[in-house]
Amino acid sequence: MILTVTANPSIDRTVELDGPLRPGGVHRTRGSGDQPGGKGVNVARAVSAAGMDAMALMPARADDPFVRHLDAVGLSRVAVDVTGDVRVNVTLVDPDGVTTKVNAPGAALNVDEAARLSATVVELAAGADWLALCGSLPPGLSPSWYADLVDELAGTRVRVAVDTSGEPLALVARTRPDLLKPNAEELAELTGADPTVLESRAAAGDPSVAADASARLAATTGGAVLTTLGGSGALLATGDGVWFATAPAIRVRSTVGAGDSSLAGYLISERRGDDEPTRLQTAVAYGSAAAALPGTTPPTPDLVDASTVIARPVAVTRLS
Repeated sequence: MILTVTANPSIDRTVELDGPLRPGGVHRTRGSGDQPGGKGVNVARAVSAAGMDAMALMPARADDPFVRHLDAVGLSRVAVDVTGDVRVNVTLVDPDGVTTKVNAPGAALNVDEAARLSATVVELAAGADWLALCGSLPPGLSPSWYADLVDELAGTRVRVAVDTSGEPLALVARTRPDLLKPNAEELAELTGADPTVLESRAAAGDPSVAADASARLAATTGGAVLTTLGGSGALLATGDGVWFATAPAIRVRSTVGAGDSSLAGYLISERRGDDEPTRLQTAVAYGSAAAALPGTTPPTPDLVDASTVIARPVAVTRLS
C-alpha cells in the first residue's frame, strides 16, 4: 500500500478564464469546479486510479465539505478529527494554460490535534510499503515535522518520500528520506544553484547543471532525488547514476498538480518493479498527462503514454 499524508489539505477551486489574467480588470469565466486537493491527496488519487492500493491521510472534520468531495471520488481515506475548516485554494487558468494560484494558510492545529495526527501517521505507516509526506504544513505543526517523522520511521519497513518546500524541505534534506521530489526552485534552495539556469539549460538539451545539483543532493540524503523541471522534463538521481527525460509536447490546461502526478508515476513504476530509467519515464508521462487536464484532475492510465518519453543517462562531475 502507498500511504500519503496531506497535513494541509484543501478544496481546490479552479476558475477557467476566457482570456489572459489582467490585474485589476473584470474577467469572465468559461467554467469552474471544486476538487479535493492537497499534494498527498493528488498522489493518492493517481495511484488509486492505476489500480494500486492507496490511502490518503489528512486532518479534517468528518462533516467538512472537503471530506464530502473526497468521498465523492471514492478515495480510501483516514481523516484525523480537528476543529478547524479545511482551506479553499483558488487557481485561475487562462486559455493558454497559464495558472495563477491563491493559497490560504490553512487552519491551525492545536497540540492535541498535532499529536494525534503524528501518532496516526506512525500507526498506519506500519502497514505501508511507501509513505509519501506531501505539501505545506499548517500552523501548529513544527517546520521539523516531516524530518521528525523520517527519523522516527528510520529502520522500519516503510520507505518515505517527501515533497515539500521551504524550511520543512531544508530540514528533511538533512535526514535520510528514501525519495525527495523537488522542483527547480526547491533544488536551487537546497544546493545554491540558479533555478532559471537549471530549467533553461535543460530546455536547451543540456541538463548537466541540474544533474550535478540533483546528484549532490542524492549523495547527501543517500536516497533518490526526482527533480521536476516543468516543461523542460525531469531528472532522477540515485546511487547508481543520473537520468534525464524530456517532456512530450502537450497542450497545457493546468500545471497545478502535475508534480504530484509525477511523484505518483514514480511510485507506481517502482511498485511494478521497474528500473530507474523506466521510473523516470513513467513519472514524466504522468506529470505531462496531468498538465493536459483541467484543474487538479489526476490522470488515469489510459491517458498516460510513457512510450513517448525517453530517459537517457547523464554524466555528472565528481562529487566531493
